[in-house]
Order: sequence, then C-alpha cells, then structure tokens
Amino acid sequence: MSLFKARDWWATVLGEGEEFDQGCLCVGDVDNSGTGFDKVVVGSYMGMLRIFSPHLSKPGEPSEADAQLLEVHLRDPIIQVELGKFVSCSELLHLAVLHPRKVSVYAVSGMAGNVEHGDQYQLRLVYEHNLQRTACNMTYGSFGGVTGHHFICIQSMDGMLMFFEQETYAFGRFLPGFLLPGPLCYCAHTDTFLTVSSARQVESYRYETLAVATDADTRHEGEQQSKSSGKRLQADWTLILGEGALDIYILSFSSSSHSIFVLGERSLYCLKDSGQIRFMKKLEYNPSCFFPYAAVGEGTSNVLMANHNNMLLVYEDITLKWAAQLACVPVAVRVANFQELKGLVVTLSSEGHLQCSYMGTDPSFFTAPKVEAREVNYEEVDAEMRSLQKIIRETTRTQDILPRADIEDDLIITASVSTDLDAVSQALLPEINGTAVPSVTVQIKVKSRNAVQSPKITVCVQPPLAVSQDQFVLDSLGAGAQTVVTLSAFLDGLYPPADLTGDVAAYYSSPTELNPAGVPRVTQCKFSLPLRLLCSPTAPLKSAKYKITVDTNKPPVNLNQVFPEFAVKSDDKEGGALAFRFITGSSVSVLASKSSQRYRIQSENFEDMWLIAKELVQRFDGHFAKQGVNDFRNSFAGPIPLAEYFEIVDHHFELRVNAEKYQDLLSERAVQFRAIQRRLLTRFKDKTPAPLQNLDTLMEGTYRQVIALADRGRRTLQPAPGCCLSVQPPTWSSCW
Repeated sequence: MSLFKARDWWATVLGEGEEFDQGCLCVGDVDNSGTGFDKVVVGSYMGMLRIFSPHLSKPGEPSEADAQLLEVHLRDPIIQVELGKFVSCSELLHLAVLHPRKVSVYAVSGMAGNVEHGDQYQLRLVYEHNLQRTACNMTYGSFGGVTGHHFICIQSMDGMLMFFEQETYAFGRFLPGFLLPGPLCYCAHTDTFLTVSSARQVESYRYETLAVATDADTRHEGEQQSKSSGKRLQADWTLILGEGALDIYILSFSSSSHSIFVLGERSLYCLKDSGQIRFMKKLEYNPSCFFPYAAVGEGTSNVLMANHNNMLLVYEDITLKWAAQLACVPVAVRVANFQELKGLVVTLSSEGHLQCSYMGTDPSFFTAPKVEAREVNYEEVDAEMRSLQKIIRETTRTQDILPRADIEDDLIITASVSTDLDAVSQALLPEINGTAVPSVTVQIKVKSRNAVQSPKITVCVQPPLAVSQDQFVLDSLGAGAQTVVTLSAFLDGLYPPADLTGDVAAYYSSPTELNPAGVPRVTQCKFSLPLRLLCSPTAPLKSAKYKITVDTNKPPVNLNQVFPEFAVKSDDKEGGALAFRFITGSSVSVLASKSSQRYRIQSENFEDMWLIAKELVQRFDGHFAKQGVNDFRNSFAGPIPLAEYFEIVDHHFELRVNAEKYQDLLSERAVQFRAIQRRLLTRFKDKTPAPLQNLDTLMEGTYRQVIALADRGRRTLQPAPGCCLSVQPPTWSSCW
C-alpha cells in the first residue's frame, strides 16, 4: 500500500442513482454561526439539497447521521449552489440555488435542541426569480463596486447574461457570436466578467460595458436570434486558447495582485488581468476539476488538480509538489476549515461520493500473509507441459486465420425469387407516373445441419428497392429442422436502383461443449430480382441523346432470346432491337448490329443506361456459358463519357445548393408570417378598432410565398428521374 494516497478523514455516499457536477458543491459558514468553521453544501440533479458539518466521530458513534445538518428535496434539478450576501437588508451569508428555470435564495438557521437529538436546522426561502430562459451556470460578486452586498449573474443556454441586484432583476445582455455556454466567473478587482466561448478563446467583458449595451429585453425576437444580436457589445480583450475550457477561477494574492486560472482540456493557464499569459502548463492527462488557492510564498499560488486516473495533484505554479491517489474521480474540489483540522480537501464525484481527506503519509502496517509452501512434482509438471505443447502444435498446424471454405455451416439459407410477378402488388406506392408498381415474392429457406439458437434473418436490397419485411426472428432449430419465410420486393422511389441484387444474412448461435450458450455465427446468401420489377417493353427509339457501344467477339445474338420475358410484346421477331420503359418514366433502347458484333445502348437520360448495360453483359455471359463458349469477351472501345458523368454530379450538387436556398428562404418567410400573425392578433384584441394597414394582404401574400417555397423545396429534394432542368427560386411577383 502506497504512502501517497489521500487519507480519509470523513466520507459519505449521497443517495442512490443521483448525479452531481462541478457546480453542485460549495463550502462556507452557511448558518452564520460565527465560529469561522465551514459547512459543506451539496446539491444534486435530482433536486436534493444537503448540508454537512463533518467532524471526527468517537469510537462507537455513527459519523454520517450526526454530521448531516439538513436534507431537503427541492424537486427541481440543482445546477449550482453558492454562498454570498444576497439579501439587501442583511449582511449575513445566504444560499443561492440555481435551477434550470429559476434561482432561489435561502436562509439557513439552526436552533439549539432541548433533547438528545441535538440542534435543528431549517431552510427558509427569502426570495426567488423565475427565469425566462434555461440557465447554465451563475457567478456572483460586488458588481459595479458596491460594498456589503453581492449581485448575481446567470448565463443562459442561449448566451444571455441575466443580472439580478438581489431582489430585483436589473437587465439582460446577449454575448456576441454565442454558440455554446462556457464557464463564467467575476473579477472584482477589474469589475469584469470572464468566460470561454465556443470559439475556444477567453473573453473579458466590463460590467460598465454590459450595463450600457443595448437592452436584450426590449429587442425584437427575430433580432435576438440573428447573427448581429449583441453587435454593440464588444469584449474588452480576448485570448485564444485553442481548446475547450472546463472551469475558470480568479485568485487574489492581495488587494492589488490577482491571477486568472483557466483549466483547459489538456492545459492549465494563468493569466494577468490584461489577458497576457503569466504561465502555462501542458498536462499529460485528462483533468476533471481544479481549485487554486494562495500559497505560503509571496506571489506564488497552489493549484489542486484532479484527473480521470483518480489522482489528486498539487502544483506550485507549474511545479508538481505532491500526488495522491483518490478512491473515485471527482467533479468538484474545494479546500475547507473544520473544527478539528484546517485545510482539508473536499471532493465530490459524479456518483455522489463526498470525501474530506488530507494528503499525509500515515504509514501502513499491512503485511502480506505468507504463501503456503508445497512441494513441486516435477514429473506431473513435465507431463502437463508436453500435453500443452502438443495441443499448441496441432492448433498451429490446423487453424487458419480465415475460415476454411470446406467447413460447412450449421445453418443453410437459400433465397429463390418467383418467376411471376405478384397478382396483387404489395408495393407501398400503388403507382408512379400513372404506372402501377408491381412486386415479386422472395422465398427464403432455412435448414439446420446442427442445433442452432435464436436465428435472426436480415434482408437488404439496394434503394429505392424495398421489401415488405426486412427482419425475421425465428425459434431455435434442432438438427435437420427446416423453415421457410416469404417476403415481397418492390420499387419504393422515383428513380431506378443501381443494382438488382439483394443480400440475406442469418445470425445465430451454435452451442459447443465449452460454450453451451452458443458461439455467434453468420451465414449469407444473395438473390437477384427480375428486371420486370422496374420496367416493361416499349417501342425502340431511333435516335437518342446519349449512346454507348458494347463490342463482342462473337456473332450477334437474338435479343429476344437474351430477354425472353420482354419478347412477348415485341414486334421485332428477329430480335435486332429491344426497348425498356422504366416505371419512373424514362426509356432505354438496345440495338444489335446486323453486320458487326456490336450492340448499342441509347437513352435520353445518361444515368438510366447503367442498369440495362449491366443486365445485358450479365445475360450475355449466361447465354454463351449455356452454349459451352468459354472465350466470350465484351469490351467498350469508345472514350469514357466523363463529361456526361460530371454533368450529372454538377446537377446533383446544384440541387443540393438550391435545396439549402429554399430552406433558408422558407425559414425567413415563416418568421415574417409569424410576425404578421402577432401584429394582427394584437389589432384584433384591441378594444379600440384600428385600421389593419394592409396587414391582411401582406399575410395572404406571405402565405402564398410559404406554400410556393415548400412545394419547390419538396420537388428539389425529390427530383423527378432524368430531370436535368436547373431549379431556380420562384419570382415573388408570381406568388402574389
């Protein structure tokens, strides 16, 4: 056991299942006893407020129950607790408790008990403020140089600083360029507020600047949310950290000397009041919290630093002076003075472990017990070693990194697609462009060689293809058992898919002697959907905008033999031309040359030719393979159509850009529409009739613009297949 370990002086565990953070702990003379000794105040996200007066208990006496002075359930989550002079008619310390939607100031008082139970403490509400915005954290101090009293500043989640002069709400200001809230503190020496913004920089704002800036409460809601909100408010100085900040503290050495400490994710900064770096320490660990306090030496400071390795480190400026092991990872650390001992370290973890400890070197008299000696039988050890080496050699010789193909799976899955389309379509879309959407049945057979547990089947097809059910959960199968599941596949979009292949994966557990619960295994198979699911025969096109030519090394074949399902309605008996019309509206023609070994694929839409070209090549390979031809080759001799390909990519990018434009315009018109509604509602509620000043006409025009923008945005996000028209924003004259 190491000497460098934090020694427990007093500890307790708060509640069950409660959560705590860095603002949930504070120490001080909360009951104004006048003894100079501190109490520990802890609040939790579950709304529990507890006050402790830790002390050493005598042997045989309970320590936790006697040390707890008060426990109150405030119902609302407690974000932060602070002690200060928050009441105007009193100079005593009061407890400020910050909730998400309100801040409450309480007075804690104790009464001497007349029985053996001891003193009694009670919590009395002095005043509270309801917040219009969700709070994040708060700070307090003598804002503006007031004496004898403390004011409160609360930072909201949307970047507003709300100032409360004790029982009165003073004003609110929005921080410029706000995105996410950061740590906040007040420096009384310079009368400034310090925070770390989402731009990863320290920002300083004078209280005088905040007080004379534009009042956030009188500004329009649309202006508050705009990027120019708080434009008149400027930071006194900024310092780029380059990393997020966990906490920030002000440490005063004297009336004229103080430092700003900022704890980053990987660094510790010490700044002057002008924003210049006094010193900086790079950390080799992830810190969780810190607390600076004045050292004995003149002009030096000590910092308590806790990290996620359960370590509590003590730094004198940038020099590590001590390190101690903790029992948990603290989220808040303080230094407190109690009656029996001064300078104790108070730590609080996120699970509620509250601990008061000191970093001494109390020796540990623990001695390890002696191990029972036994005689070693060398013959048994040699025999065991030979058996293990034999197992290792056999495993090395037989085991491969990749699974062997000759090893049979415990579960066999096969997928078969019906040759005919469903009589009653199971498609989610009944028709596309006036054409009925068909569906086809896929049958999946599952057969087990050995017993398997909890098989699950997942079916995946290329979008916009879809299936009626993509997951199946089966019962455990015994050896030789067989089951069948069926599903339907269909088109569920306005464009053709890139592939007609589907995948089936079965996940199951195969029990073994060493693992009766089962070893997880996976079995896969593929299936191909018919081309009739997407298109139907039509008349060939004599000319088209886009053409590609496929060269072969064999005489031309009858296309009706390659595509027999499309030859029924074809007028060309020689099979020299065949056309496919997609359900989405476009058509593709395939022409076979009579004098050469070439095939031409042409269409008005370049992207639609891919699926027919791929299907043609696959069917040619299957056709010649049935005839026993092994040297069949197909090739493409022309230039690669990169210009057409890049044109489609540019068009897709243009659609994305236009979609963002429509969303921005729709958001602006929606804000305008709501503003007109509010003004009309105010006019209608007014007891004295007043002219509408054409607000009804403006509202009707704005409504038409919103409808037009929503329709254009929908068509841009889901463009018609093959549509190469550039989408432009509508003119507002056509929307009135």
